[in-house]
Amino acid sequence: MKDPETATIFAGLDGRTDTKLPEWYADRHGVTDPLSFSKAVRDLPRAIDTAVAYRNPHTDEWVETERFNAIVEPSRLQAEEGDAEEESLFHIPTDSYAIINPVDVYGPLEEVLREETIDGTPLGDVMFGEIRRYRGGGEVHMDIMFDGLEVRLPGRVDPITMGVTSGYDFFGEHAVYVEGFAQDGHCSNSMRSLTDKEVIKHVGDVQSFRTWWEEILAQVELVADDLFEFIRDAREIDLDFSELPFTVTEFYSLLGFPDYLAERAASDAEANAASPIEIDMWTLHSGATYALTHFFQGKEGASLDGYVRTANDILFNPEGTIKRVEQAYEQQLEGDDDDGSQASLAGERALASIERVSSDIQEKVNQFEEREEALRERFQEVMS
Repeated sequence: MKDPETATIFAGLDGRTDTKLPEWYADRHGVTDPLSFSKAVRDLPRAIDTAVAYRNPHTDEWVETERFNAIVEPSRLQAEEGDAEEESLFHIPTDSYAIINPVDVYGPLEEVLREETIDGTPLGDVMFGEIRRYRGGGEVHMDIMFDGLEVRLPGRVDPITMGVTSGYDFFGEHAVYVEGFAQDGHCSNSMRSLTDKEVIKHVGDVQSFRTWWEEILAQVELVADDLFEFIRDAREIDLDFSELPFTVTEFYSLLGFPDYLAERAASDAEANAASPIEIDMWTLHSGATYALTHFFQGKEGASLDGYVRTANDILFNPEGTIKRVEQAYEQQLEGDDDDGSQASLAGERALASIERVSSDIQEKVNQFEEREEALRERFQEVMS
């Protein structure tokens, strides 16, 4: 992802907590004295609205309009002209735009985290993460994790830690959102979109966020319970690339990853697999998340979300992933200018090899479908 203008590491809910960063996270970021979450949120830029006017070019007069409002940062308005380090204006939306400031969203989360516990400890005592600012702080994204809400894989010291990723902006592009998230302490790969993205738009009456957070955190706990099982099963599903008509890099390319990401993902998957030829679906998923976490050149938001969904399908929907690869490979064959019979026969053999691999893993794939359906049903129970 593109580097943020500023990034703030936090640990613990407020000044009353004495939370330490997990060692793997502190080592990665080089932070020894993080802010509390409450302080970090209150340091974020706020927004207010103010009147808008336009200049009449014929009379050279300014005319106010009630159809639009300027969304501005109040503390920057107070700075003397020419002394402000950042521009105060964020956006000029219609008058239906409802401002949602950071404390409006994350203040109710603080209340929930004081009450919700893990093994008897309030979640606020074990929370940590990162807040990233873009465009003068008018766009914000954050990862919030909970030490102890985790998945531990055999043979690894550092856990996969669960939490949520959330954000918003004041430019009318990103509504307030939150979704399930995890970070693999073994390799610092971020696993995004582990639950459906919940969104509240900057329009009309803004609902209470407390219930919103309670439901989302309950979903994350359900995912934590099942993620180990998904990973365990994915480790049992191997793709033998010696029998497939494409390389590991081409596998990612057929899934729609640009070349620079496909190459990075393949390099990581091959390096971490027991064999660079026979690679399991968890390792292929991990390769994709490695590329997206450390080398994605776009912005957070919609440009990243599509690739994240594709990466997650490798883990949670292996059958759909293989079908997508097969369809993309078939389209590639159809677009080949060489219509000779020999090329056609080679193409048929290639497709047959993909179908054979798909058939070989079908029984294990059925376990995934049953597990995913059960998880969805539990999600519905939480949200109802």
